[in-house]
Amino acid sequence: MKKWVFRISAAVAVALLLIFMLAPTYVRQALLHGHANIDDYKIFENRIVNSTKPVPWEHDSLYNLQQIRPTYLTVLDSFGTTAFIVIHNNKLLHEQYWDGTSDTTRSNSFSAAKSIISLLIGCLLDEGKIRSVDQAITDFLPGFRNVNGFTLRIKDLLTMSSGIAWEEGYSSLFSVSTEAYYGRNLRELVTGLKVTSEPGRIFNYQSCNTQLLALIIEKASGKTVSDYASEKLWQPLGAEHPALWSVDRADGVEKAYCCFNSTATDFARIGQMVLDSGQFNKRQLVSKAYIKEATTPASWLKGADSKQVYYYGYQFWILTHKGYEVSYARGILGQYIFIIPSLNTVVVRLGTDRSKKTLRHAPAEAYSYLDAAFELLDIK
Repeated sequence: MKKWVFRISAAVAVALLLIFMLAPTYVRQALLHGHANIDDYKIFENRIVNSTKPVPWEHDSLYNLQQIRPTYLTVLDSFGTTAFIVIHNNKLLHEQYWDGTSDTTRSNSFSAAKSIISLLIGCLLDEGKIRSVDQAITDFLPGFRNVNGFTLRIKDLLTMSSGIAWEEGYSSLFSVSTEAYYGRNLRELVTGLKVTSEPGRIFNYQSCNTQLLALIIEKASGKTVSDYASEKLWQPLGAEHPALWSVDRADGVEKAYCCFNSTATDFARIGQMVLDSGQFNKRQLVSKAYIKEATTPASWLKGADSKQVYYYGYQFWILTHKGYEVSYARGILGQYIFIIPSLNTVVVRLGTDRSKKTLRHAPAEAYSYLDAAFELLDIK
C-alpha cells in the first residue's frame, strides 16, 4: 500500500514539474514569485532614473510635532502602511515610517507610475515632439495595425478610453495582466492588441493604454523612458535618490504602467510639481495648461455604469472630500500621491495593501489618509 502511495505521489510530482517546465515563462515566474510586492524591483531588471543635484526638503517649523490620532493609525496599520508623508507650503510637515522602512527605502509605485507617464507626455507636447493629444498613435507606432477602421488618439490612451481588448485582471495566472508583469516582451504584447470598440467614448481602466504611451514617449523623444524621465523630471525635481524603473528584460522596455521604484519623500516631489501647476523651484517642467487638463475629469466619457466620468483625467484620479478637490496618483497596493491645491498640500502614503471597497470610485481607506492629513494641518 505504501509503495502505491509513493508511486502515485511521485507521478503527481513529475506531472506537476512537467506542467511547470512547459508553461510560458511568465506563468513560471508568477508561480515562483506569487503576488506582486512593493520590493519586486529586486526580481526584475531595472533602469536607473538618475538624480544629479539633490535638494532636500526644508522642514516646517512644526515638523513632526503632532502625532496621528489612534483612529487613523489603526487604518494605517491595518493596510500595511510603510510611509506617510505630508508636505505643506512646500515644506515637510510630517513623515512617519513603519516595518523597518525609512526615508531611503524604495517602494514600487505600481499604477501611480501612470501619472508620471502622463507628465512625460506633457513634456513632449511642450517640446513640440507631439503636436497634440488628438494626434493618432499610429504616427508613432505604425506597427499598431489592429485599429479596425477607428482612429486611436493619444488622448484616448490618456483617458483610458481606447476601446482596446484587454482584461485588467490579476487573479489568473494566464491573464494578459500577469503576462505584462512577469513576461519578457511588453512591446510585442501591447502592439499586438486590437481596438474592438470606438475609442473616446467609454472609460475602461487598462494598463495597456499606459504602456502604449510609454512606447510613444520612447519614439518621440528618441530616448528610453527612464532617461527621458531623468532629464525632464527627476533631475529638475532635485530628487535625493536615483529611482529604479523595472524593465521587462535587460535592454528591454520599462514596465511603464507600474514599477517606478522610489522613496516617499521623492514621490512627494511629483505631487509638489503638479500642485504648483507644473513648476518646481520656479522652473516650469510641464506646462500649466497640460497640468490643468491632466487633473480635470474627462467628463465627455461614460463609465461602465453609463454615468459621466468625474473621477479621472489624463492618468490622474480625482476626488472631492470635505469640500476639497484632490487629484491623485494611486497604485494597487495603496500607493498614493494626493495633491490638494486649496490647502497647498501633498500627501504620500505607501504600503502593502488597500481596501477592496470603493467609495465614489476611490478605495475606501483613502479618505482616512486625507482625514489624518487634515488633522495634522489642524483642519477640522
